[in-house]
Amino acid sequence: MPLATPDVLDRLFAVVSSRRGTDTSISHSARLLARGRRKIAQKFGEEAVECLIEAVAGNRDELISESADVLYHLIVMWVDAGVEPGEVWSELLRREGTSGIAEKAARPRDPLA
Repeated sequence: MPLATPDVLDRLFAVVSSRRGTDTSISHSARLLARGRRKIAQKFGEEAVECLIEAVAGNRDELISESADVLYHLIVMWVDAGVEPGEVWSELLRREGTSGIAEKAARPRDPLA
């Protein structure tokens, strides 16, 4: 297997985007997108919890597998919401070199918190 690079996420985004509105009987992505945002969010949450469980349990191989599921379902959520990967990459770039503590302190305060 060739060495994977982060551009695999951009390719996955393109594939998921191309599945919107296609035959739900042959595409899992099309099926998820057709079921709507609540179901997409639910699946993302389920996968995130499974990822956390494997991390806490110290199951490295399962953590890798569940991490891939989390990223896939996150991308499905992006496609549904009209978020482009480049927008997320730009936000990460904006935060690069900034202390996480400083970045969090600079966020607007939630008046309900």
